[in-house]
Amino acid sequence: MSNDKDLFPEEEREKEKNEILPSEKQNDQIRESGSITTKGKHVIHCLTIIGQIEGHYALGPQNKTTKYEHVIPQLFAVEQTPEIEGLLVLLNTVGGDVEAGLALAELIAGMKKPTVSLVLGGGHSIGVPLAVAAQRSFIAPSASMTLHPVRMTGLMIGVPQTLYYFEKMQDRITRFVTENSRISPQRFRTLCMNTGELVTDIGTVLDGEAAVNEGLIDALGSLSDATEALYRMIEAKKPKRSPVKNEKKGKQK
Repeated sequence: MSNDKDLFPEEEREKEKNEILPSEKQNDQIRESGSITTKGKHVIHCLTIIGQIEGHYALGPQNKTTKYEHVIPQLFAVEQTPEIEGLLVLLNTVGGDVEAGLALAELIAGMKKPTVSLVLGGGHSIGVPLAVAAQRSFIAPSASMTLHPVRMTGLMIGVPQTLYYFEKMQDRITRFVTENSRISPQRFRTLCMNTGELVTDIGTVLDGEAAVNEGLIDALGSLSDATEALYRMIEAKKPKRSPVKNEKKGKQK
């Protein structure tokens, strides 16, 4: 018994050609990496950064993670695929591996295609550089962001070089965040070193409105706000067509 694909092969091929990804591949993409490429008004790749950002060491199966070795090729593919016009990054992360998170943030910041980020729930710790890496950033009013200095758990060597390493790492994060947002280095360091807010740690928790007021995030917004901003950026980047003048041909007698 033949199916519709066998009866109308040309129509089926034309339908798949007009889709950036067939529905089966979209489902596989969501299951494997939590991302999806959609074709609406424009072709957008949606990347989700959730849970804990996993670096060089694999976390347990009970942890919800974003694996940086899965995200790196996605970002490269978005930049190199002509059909994809922009990138939307959705964040709800507690942070994670500092070097892995900073590496992903550098990749996003270095993209030529329009990029927009939206913090939902939380964009904590190393999630802060990831949120500000996009060309335009949004945060939901109910979301929050935690700013704190670099810290490490586990066995550490108690020598001055260890402290020096932490200081240099913190300088890299501070420089990246302040170069990709409107917050000053002095204010960022002050918020990271605040001792009067967190009970068992130092740092500052900013809600959505405070993150915007501090200049860390560009604007409050929802998914529709982030999507519309990305559409405007895509349309502004497209070359405008010059008007074609109608030439009137003279009548020959």
